[in-house]
Amino acid sequence: MSRPFGVAILMAGVDENGESVLLHMDPSGTYLKYGAKAIGAGSEGAQATLEEQYHKSMTLDDGVKLCLNVLKQVMEEKISSINIEVGICRKEGNKPGNFHLVEKDAIDNLLASL
Repeated sequence: MSRPFGVAILMAGVDENGESVLLHMDPSGTYLKYGAKAIGAGSEGAQATLEEQYHKSMTLDDGVKLCLNVLKQVMEEKISSINIEVGICRKEGNKPGNFHLVEKDAIDNLLASL
């Protein structure tokens, strides 16, 4: 039986050493650190693909393309810049965790390259 008001959260950031951090918090409040994590509908297949293909030495561009490919596989509707957003959080200069959303045109170009 599912929980009626449970929430799972993915939190991304940068630690004090400038390393990327991805935390998953489940409905019980437990959180774990991951290199790559999928939650929600279709997460089992998505997580299996991430575990198989993700590696820590990937470039940011390769990681984004992997995530888009995973979404393309598990989403019921066709993936487009209308129904997804891509956010990037990384250390830039002296800013410890600069977050920004990728422009829709850039997402369309990435999707066209898959």
